[in-house]
Formats: sequence, structure tokens, C-alpha cells
Amino acid sequence: MPVKPESIHPIEYRYGCERLKRLFSVENFYRTMARVELVVVEVQEKYGIIPKGTSNALKNALSKFDVHEVFEEEKKTRHDIMALINVLARYMGRYGEYIHIGLTSADLRDTTKVLIIKQATEHIEEKIRNLILTLGKLAAKYSDLPCVARTHGVHASIYTLGRKFAVFADEFLRHLERLSEVKKRIFVGKISGSVGIHSCLGELGEQIENEVLSELGLQVDESSTQVISRDRFAELFLLLALISTSLDKLATEIRNLQRTEIAEVEEEFLPEQVGSTAMPHKRNPINAENVCSLSRILRGLTISALENVVLWHERDLTNSASERILIPEFFMLLDEQLSRMTRILNRLRIRKDNIRRNLELTEGMIFSEIIVTKLAIKGYGRQKAHELVRRIAMKAYETRASFKELIMSDKTIRQYLDEKELERIFDPKEHLRVAVKRTEKIIRKIEEVLGEKIL
Repeated sequence: MPVKPESIHPIEYRYGCERLKRLFSVENFYRTMARVELVVVEVQEKYGIIPKGTSNALKNALSKFDVHEVFEEEKKTRHDIMALINVLARYMGRYGEYIHIGLTSADLRDTTKVLIIKQATEHIEEKIRNLILTLGKLAAKYSDLPCVARTHGVHASIYTLGRKFAVFADEFLRHLERLSEVKKRIFVGKISGSVGIHSCLGELGEQIENEVLSELGLQVDESSTQVISRDRFAELFLLLALISTSLDKLATEIRNLQRTEIAEVEEEFLPEQVGSTAMPHKRNPINAENVCSLSRILRGLTISALENVVLWHERDLTNSASERILIPEFFMLLDEQLSRMTRILNRLRIRKDNIRRNLELTEGMIFSEIIVTKLAIKGYGRQKAHELVRRIAMKAYETRASFKELIMSDKTIRQYLDEKELERIFDPKEHLRVAVKRTEKIIRKIEEVLGEKIL
């Protein structure tokens, strides 16, 4: 999208997809509120609360009104919902007196927010599913490719590259599960009047609310006051921040694996792409860094989401301004993260030569735990074996001697393990059966959840 000189927020031109931009547009917000009002009018008309013909008049108004008219009206009313009602009423003739009966502003505003959040959540869900599928395919492709596992940033033990991708895929499967669980608490609306107890229309109002929200695909928030309780929103936003943080974690792994000293993976770098104005050689993981950077914003937004839970009595307006900002930002920035990460993974370069080089870098030290275990099983004693292998490893570090050669030539070790057994210990493929098995198990889970074939 071309940058407009008058643009202020990067969401306007840099981040987020066009679908979400339309969803969170002011135009869509007002038209969705008008749609909620129409469903209320249709149900009220059915019960004889308002005259027949009101719903047709409102439909006619919806086809004619312009959001800019609402903006102009708001300059007079200093109230956005009253401005909308006034503009709609003008197009309805005598029927304009029969809309918004028994309602309060939050009935339209909060129910509309949830309707938009519902669509945005479904969009994010689909993006997560695409990401999981991409991770699953990488897990399957590299399920038995040996690599080094690192703890504290230091070579630890034998691992597989496929296992790395599978572990991340499983984490995002849990996020799908969490989203599914919170829907029943999040996708609720209210058409219950000024403080949520149908003081104007009584039990008939309650019946109308049930029918309206059912038509809109929402559940009734029976504990609403003038507003829907913001613990519901906060729960969703905390989950979105958690998803964002998992993306940060995945991007950080890619950035670390792309470090010059490791260089096991690399983001796509286009032929004419420039990494630095000063250093022509640079090939930087800029997309993974972008994912990490956006995650900092989303985690910060959770503070506002939590503070919005605390409102005075049956409501105040302290949540309003922050929600105008944080709701679209949460979804559009998370959407950007998911899109970028899926793109990174689909175009990720796997440097098998460097993976093999790093595997051999410590000349067998990554098999030290296995040597200790084998010695213990043979009867040498686990603690003694640990100290013996530790001393050999420290000698290899200090003298730069080959750890494998020191192990192979140690007389004590050779009393318990012959050359053939030791060679098997130093063969990476000998120790990956469970890694491959568990990777394939996660892949089958992905296939079951997504209904897509990978293996």
C-alpha cells in the first residue's frame, strides 16, 4: 500500500491486512451499530412495541445515510450514538420516533464491538491454522535431520531440526484450543438497557434481547450492567498477547539460528535487497526482528486491557478512549506478526552444511550424557561416570584435544564399552528414534485438528 504523506499510524500503510482494515474502519463500526439497531427494531415490531413499517423505514435509511453525516451531527450532540440515531431518524420520516426504544448507547456500541471482535478472532484463528500447517510441514520434512540442541545458548545434546518446528507447532495448537475455550465467554452481547436489567421493557425486553442476540450469533451477557464486563475483553486480549509472545519466541529462535557464528537457517534475501547503507555484505533477519518488535507493543497493550476491567459502579467512560486504540491494534498487529512469520517459514533457507558443521563442532561432547548413562548401566556407577566424563570434557576444553579421541582412548571407559559400542554412541542417528516418534505424533495431531494431510 502506498504511503500517504498525511499518514500518522503505521497501521494506515505498513501493518495489517486490508480485510481487517475494512473490519475496523469507522464506516463499518457505524454501519454495524445500525445493523444491530435494525435487528432490535425487527423484533420489537414483531411484538407490537413499535408500529409495522418501522423496520422497512430503517432499512431504507441504512441504504441512504452517510457516515460523514454522523460526524457532522456529533459536532452538535457531542455524543456519537445520539448522532447516529438522529441521522437515521431523519431518513425514516414519522417512523424515526420509534427506534432506540428501551436501549442505551452501550447496547449498540458494546454489541458492535463484540461482533467485530468475533470476526477478527475468526480471522486470527485462520492465520494461526496456516502457521501451524507450515510448521507441521517443516517438522515432517526435517523430522530426522540431526542438529544440536542448546541450553543457556551452549551446545547441550543431540536433537533434530524437525523436532524444533514440531514443538512450536504444538504451542500454537494450544493457542487454538485456548481460543476455542474463551469464545463462550467473549462472544456475548447486551440489549438490556441503561444498567442491564430491562427496567423499561421488563421480561418482554429480556425475550427481545434473547432473539436479537441469537439472530446476531451472540450469547446474552446476563451479568452486564450498562456495559459488558471488561474481564471478558481482558481475557481475550491477554490470550492474544500470549500468542504474540509465542511468535516472538519463534522469531527469536530464527534470529539466533541466523547469527553468523551459527548460520543454520536464513530468512529469504532478495537479489536487490539491501541490508545496510554502510555495510554492503549485511543479510539481516529483519522480518523476524519485526515480529519481535511488534510483540513488545502487544504485551504493553495488556496493561490498558486490564485497567479497563475497573469501572465505577455500573459503568464509567474510562475504558472508551483506550479501547478505540487497543482493539484494532491488538488484532492488526497480531495479524501482521502471523503473516510475516508464515512468510518467513515458507521461504526459510535451511543450511544443512552448517547444521552438520555445528553438530561436529565440539567433537562429540554433545554425547557426554549418553556415555555416562551407558557406563552406569554397565555397572560403573552413575556418579563416578559423571565425574570421569566431566574431567575428560574439561581436558578437551582446555587442551583443544578431540573429546571423542580422549573418550575412545580412556582405559577405564574401554573396560566397560568397546570400540563398536562407542562408535554407536557418537553416531547421531542412533539417538533420534524418540525425537522422530514424538515429532510424528505432533504432526498427526496437527492433521487431526486441521483436517489437513501432512505425512
